[in-house]
Amino acid sequence: MRVVPVFLVFLFLFYFCGAENGASNSEEKQVEPVQPAEQENYLIEECLSNQYTHKSCKKVFCNPWERCVEGKCLCKLPYQCPKNGTSVCSTNGKQFQTYCQLKSYECQHPAARFLNEGNCASGETFEISLGYGDSSLLRVKPANHKEDFFVCDSEWTMNEANVACRHFGFELGAEYYESNSNITKSALNSSQCFQITCRGLETRLAECYIREKSRDSNEGFVSLQCHENVRDCSADEFRCVNNKCISLRNTCDGINDCGDLSDELCCKACRGNSFHCRSNICIPNKNVCNKEADCLTEEDETQLLCADRKKDVENHSMDKERKMIKTFLPQITCGLTNHTLTRRKRIIGGEVAKKGEFPWQVAIRETGSEGATVYCGAVYIGGCWVLTAAHCVRANRVHLYRIWIGLLDTIQFNRETDTHKLKRLIIHEKYNAATYENDIALLELKGFGRGECSLKYTIPACIPWSEYMFKPGDKCKVSGWGLEKGYTKQYVLKWGNVNLFQNCSELYPGRFFKEMACAGTYDGSIDSCKGDSGGPLVCFDEENVAYVWGIVSWGENCGEPGHPGVYTKVSSYYDWISRHVTRSLISRYNI
Repeated sequence: MRVVPVFLVFLFLFYFCGAENGASNSEEKQVEPVQPAEQENYLIEECLSNQYTHKSCKKVFCNPWERCVEGKCLCKLPYQCPKNGTSVCSTNGKQFQTYCQLKSYECQHPAARFLNEGNCASGETFEISLGYGDSSLLRVKPANHKEDFFVCDSEWTMNEANVACRHFGFELGAEYYESNSNITKSALNSSQCFQITCRGLETRLAECYIREKSRDSNEGFVSLQCHENVRDCSADEFRCVNNKCISLRNTCDGINDCGDLSDELCCKACRGNSFHCRSNICIPNKNVCNKEADCLTEEDETQLLCADRKKDVENHSMDKERKMIKTFLPQITCGLTNHTLTRRKRIIGGEVAKKGEFPWQVAIRETGSEGATVYCGAVYIGGCWVLTAAHCVRANRVHLYRIWIGLLDTIQFNRETDTHKLKRLIIHEKYNAATYENDIALLELKGFGRGECSLKYTIPACIPWSEYMFKPGDKCKVSGWGLEKGYTKQYVLKWGNVNLFQNCSELYPGRFFKEMACAGTYDGSIDSCKGDSGGPLVCFDEENVAYVWGIVSWGENCGEPGHPGVYTKVSSYYDWISRHVTRSLISRYNI
């Protein structure tokens, strides 16, 4: 069938120029303060209707004690956590081998929260209380001290305030916090204070970083009011998914004011000292270049961005433990190659692929057909599994199909070329041959020995788990052995750069569905054609990791402006794929 053509020129310019605001760049975006009437412009209304929170793994990474299932971060069982880590104790006196195991247990038994590291017999490390005289000052009493300390307001945000209120049993977090300097000099330890730093999703302050420090002369103490009752939000407030009301000015600023992160997940730009991810998420600037990816396509941790920062990353308390746990989670290698995005001019039909340039590209042949020619492409995704278009295969012909790996030239085979028979094929149960809906299929190769597939000359492409990983304007690559312009045969693997566009429902009314994607060039010079079907449309994240964003499905004509190629959007089928091949095989994150 085909691969990617074009939109109308004015549409291309509109999308491309419009994409600049949402596209990733190597500098965090600083947004000027806005007038009240403009505040809501930071939020994307269509996105808000999805009710995204910190548990929505289409938008965020799950914690190590969770796994991503159908777009939600769900509890793992304790035994599914890595066994490496620090021994910890819960508030119900239960000992756990690691912090991850405790958090997975707490995930299902909320009353059992983190108490301390080490032996349960040691008891609380800190006692936290609220109130001093007629004020609502936050107070901390270390286990080895006789007196209480106040909490200094330096670096205190709603992240910490929400955790403090959850510590006291207020699940919606804080209503507000204030800085209180009206403390008499005779007050307990007024020359000293405790500094507390949290990520914002902890359930107890004991999980945060707490240290004693000398109070600066102009430093106040934290006064806290917790959120007790759900109320109607005013016109200048934002209603969080958990029904808490916050000021519109506090949305899209990188701070988790809602407590469920819903105020930071649908942002076309970010306020103040925060960083805008390509997936329209705002993260705190302090999370950039901290050796942990917060953005789905890792643009907050790119070498280019972080080279100039060279900051020492401080990981404290259970945040350090959480990061360490991630290093023990199962790791898979996919989408890694020396291939880089280039901006060289392309000839019509693309460039000839070099050895190792598209190591995930495979070909489908059928024995007994004329010359056993390549009639469809496919993409290797790991293990014994290959992904292709449903319209490329028939269940009753599984014994005739051969998968060619490492193939570049269909006439002059190189010695790295390998051939595999199929064990089975799985066509999507809702595939519609008339409309090309759900045009996707999985092919399982016949393994060797214990059924394992050791494919020496290929590397799997990664499977995207979120529709927000790439967006209109992004440059991606298509490859295949399809017909050239003029419908002439080609015998070598070719590829071309194309751009993702907004959905093509205007060009293909009634035939373009939400599980489809379209891409092309504004002049139609790079396109796919008959023979490219089933092959990959691959997009690269900021660290040059390749994700198979689309499977060549259908289109009209070849290489004509205004008739872009249409693809099966693979991210829409993440759960379907993982259900058959296991999530641990295809997921770099959220497993």
